[in-house]
Amino acid sequence: MSSPTTISSEKLSRLIGTARMPVLIDVRTDEDFATDPRLIPGSIKRDDQAAERWGKEYSGRKAVVACLRGQKLAQGTTAWLRQLGVMAESLEGGFEGWKAAKLPLVVASKLPPRDAHGRTVWVTRARPKIDRIACPWLIRRFIDPNAVFLFVAPAEVVGVGERFNAVPFDIENVFWSHRGELCTFDVMVEEFGLATPPLLRLATMVRAADTGRLDLSPEAPGLLAASLGLSRMYDDDLEQLEAGIAIYDAFYRWCRDATSETHNWPSSKAKP
Repeated sequence: MSSPTTISSEKLSRLIGTARMPVLIDVRTDEDFATDPRLIPGSIKRDDQAAERWGKEYSGRKAVVACLRGQKLAQGTTAWLRQLGVMAESLEGGFEGWKAAKLPLVVASKLPPRDAHGRTVWVTRARPKIDRIACPWLIRRFIDPNAVFLFVAPAEVVGVGERFNAVPFDIENVFWSHRGELCTFDVMVEEFGLATPPLLRLATMVRAADTGRLDLSPEAPGLLAASLGLSRMYDDDLEQLEAGIAIYDAFYRWCRDATSETHNWPSSKAKP
């Protein structure tokens, strides 16, 4: 039976990928995680026994806690977090319930190591346009909400990655890059296990705009225009990234919720 401190998989799935996504915390035991080393998109593994210590990081924020089946580990951790001022809920049915609903799961082995602050760190070429905004958006919304992005001169991407333990993307001869006709965004969607209909639709738009094949998607010219416009509006790459993320939020919600919706200007002959 549902309670005020639980959330269903269906409701949580509507929040993931949006700016309203709560902090997602996986408290499965190491044994349970080893049995299926995948994660609900955007979640991070934490030790339930140490919740009193790390829970203070999330004071004043919303959080959802998942264990294997939504029982004592998740509910106990949720109770501790609420003691610490976190607006926490436990996931009904836990990881197994999410999996049974056939909702997307991220392959944990694909995730880069986290830094001392628990963040993934990525590096790419400066002056981002389409792929180099779309990929950070995907990472922030579905992989790691706290991810850090470094923008550097093209010739220095690999060296900076090695020196600062950052993962290079969208340059030649690295794992996270174009493959054949696919752009880096396509690759990330596939490799991370996020090939849902809305993200696949968005991936087609990104590929069309990024590779100049605008015939692949009717919406691609609009995405290309918005991307090039942003690049002229901002000198600072990080400011441009934040503005671009808002653009991709809108395109994603259209892909997910509004593809059949149209806007028709009232006819001049319409009655008052």
